Amino acid sequence: MSQDFDAILQANQRYAQTFEHDGLSGKAAAGLAVVTCMDVRVDPLPILGLRPGDANILRNPGGRVTPQVLEALVLATHLLGVERVMVIEHTRCAVAGSTPEAVRQRVSDASGKDASWQPFLVAGDQETALREDVAAVRSYPLLADGVEVGGFMYDVDTGLVSRVV
Repeated sequence: MSQDFDAILQANQRYAQTFEHDGLSGKAAAGLAVVTCMDVRVDPLPILGLRPGDANILRNPGGRVTPQVLEALVLATHLLGVERVMVIEHTRCAVAGSTPEAVRQRVSDASGKDASWQPFLVAGDQETALREDVAAVRSYPLLADGVEVGGFMYDVDTGLVSRVV
């Protein structure tokens, strides 16, 4: 076993000694799914006053709605009790205000490898991207009927969430 993960596995052993989530059903107790960014400054449960088991959390670069996110939302709304979807982007996002070409160049520069072939879903204009992502979820034909979908912005400097759409 690699020593690179030893401290993490030791921390898991301590966590397991006081594990309290064994009775969760797998369904979203608050009827909520959250699509958000993978940025470490975004910690969706405490930001929204939730606890483990309350919501399905879907994270990716920029909190964008991708085909995989839509697939997960279909399952969440039909099988996991989700009745509301929050798409939450955040301020000072590393993939916002950029272009796919610029991100590819940054990755190429950082890795020393050609990333020109890699698709990156970035948001040149975050508000427009958020509106488009919310529209994509709302119009997806396999999403359960009656699901409420909203678009929000999280401010990483104040901790506040505001509704955009």
